Amino acid sequence: MSAPAMSIETSFPDFYGNAAVAQSLATMIRQDRIPQTLLIAGPEGVGKATLVRRFAAALLGDVEKIEQDDLSRKENVETLAEREKLPSDKRSDDPFVLNSHPDFLTFPPDGPMRQISIQQMRLLKERASFTPLRGKYRVFLIDQIDRANEQAANSLLKILEEPPAHLIMVMTAENIYDLLPTIRSRAVMFHLTSLDESEMAAFAGSRGWQPKERRVLLAGGAPGLSVTLDLDAMDMRRERMMTLLEVASGQSRYSAWIKHSESISASKSEKLEAYLKMLYALLEDVLLVREGLPVRRNPDMKKRIDAVAAGTSFEWFRKVIAHVDQLVIFSRRNVQKGLALDALALIGR
Repeated sequence: MSAPAMSIETSFPDFYGNAAVAQSLATMIRQDRIPQTLLIAGPEGVGKATLVRRFAAALLGDVEKIEQDDLSRKENVETLAEREKLPSDKRSDDPFVLNSHPDFLTFPPDGPMRQISIQQMRLLKERASFTPLRGKYRVFLIDQIDRANEQAANSLLKILEEPPAHLIMVMTAENIYDLLPTIRSRAVMFHLTSLDESEMAAFAGSRGWQPKERRVLLAGGAPGLSVTLDLDAMDMRRERMMTLLEVASGQSRYSAWIKHSESISASKSEKLEAYLKMLYALLEDVLLVREGLPVRRNPDMKKRIDAVAAGTSFEWFRKVIAHVDQLVIFSRRNVQKGLALDALALIGR
């Protein structure tokens, strides 16, 4: 069975940015020369899983069903939140998979630590043997494979060694260096980058937003983030992390941080990872100011960012980034949020 005819311009509707990667995937379909394992890497919210769904829809058809696997949809967000409350044995007995289209399956991170589990990879191996119900291919999306634990990664590797001829596996990852080198070596890799201002403006226009809306600026070139942002929660995290940087740089007293630390520690729903992502965004603006460039994401905090940039050295900046990088690793081990951030507040003292 030959691949469906298509034009590059219309193969992936409503996908913004990274046109060269989209064109390469469209050409693969048009020529019916598709690698069995693909890896789409790039920052959070830049459109990795969206591109995979557009790719699968062009290959399999029935875009409406495939789009039901979008993790940002309300029903999927609610399902993942409910699964966080389940005991681990319950999640193990019922590994999470989205399967709205008979030949397209999505295996997303699951549980409080949002990891890809060994049980999910065992289910993937079982489902991989099923032949397509329609057409020539089945497509599996393993979303955020860099969040796979060691057992899951090793299990996946065995499947990648000898996949069935009908199966196309597409993985997404923010940090490819969290993957086993043997997994990277078995995949054809594409890198997505953050969208530039004109691309984000086009995306904003498709949503009826102004290009300078706060959610567009805060997203930093990631359209997926602009859609899912809870601005009230974002503002709260941003204020707390800006205060943390002011304390860590000596601009404010430690007492200014204490009330925030207590609130963060008391919250059971707030995840350390969300605060760390906000820290990276603020530190990016601090670094831009240090290099004489305008702030990118937080123009309304420019005076405070300027003060931190002016009052710190490059060595301080290096130490803070190294500490935040270490906290990212700890965040997947259920470390206490408040204590983890307290240590950062003291880093320059």
